[in-house]
Amino acid sequence: MKISDIQSLDQFTCVQSEYADAEVSSGYTSDLLSDVMAHADEGSVLITIQAHKNTVAVSSLAGVVAIIICNNRPIADDVLEAAASEGIAIFQTAENQFQTSSLIAQHLAGCPAA
Repeated sequence: MKISDIQSLDQFTCVQSEYADAEVSSGYTSDLLSDVMAHADEGSVLITIQAHKNTVAVSSLAGVVAIIICNNRPIADDVLEAAASEGIAIFQTAENQFQTSSLIAQHLAGCPAA
């Protein structure tokens, strides 16, 4: 699965599109940034409600290639600028973290829901 595959899903709106169309190898769901630093895989997509610059900084350190902000949390311009400078895609969704994690897992497994 690539980042552009996430962008093509109806549930997500790409709000920061200055990224390389990297391969997404896994997903990680957490709101605790120290947990993300310790456990998110390189090449993963982070599913969270944390919509601030520290989320981008931690994602960059962990090698996360995209961030999905759930529950339609607002995302400030400085967050989008930081993500653009790091080449990390940011998506926004009305879905909660459980629904988003399930959808991403299905697509990573190659069996998207109908």
